[in-house]
Amino acid sequence: MEIGQKVKVYRLRDRVSPPVVKRLGQVGTVKGFKMTDGSGVGVVVQFDDNFSTWFFEDEIKPT
Repeated sequence: MEIGQKVKVYRLRDRVSPPVVKRLGQVGTVKGFKMTDGSGVGVVVQFDDNFSTWFFEDEIKPT
């Protein structure tokens, strides 16, 4: 994954808030990366309405 790349949210690993659940199936742009609990790297994704949050790499796919 690269910054600026378009990705689609195709699954959610954990229970999340309703604003994040509504992103399932949507396409956003990779804006950065975030260290998770030591077992991986999260991907910060921003959507067209300027909402941004992070996902595990196995929750998103390049479009």
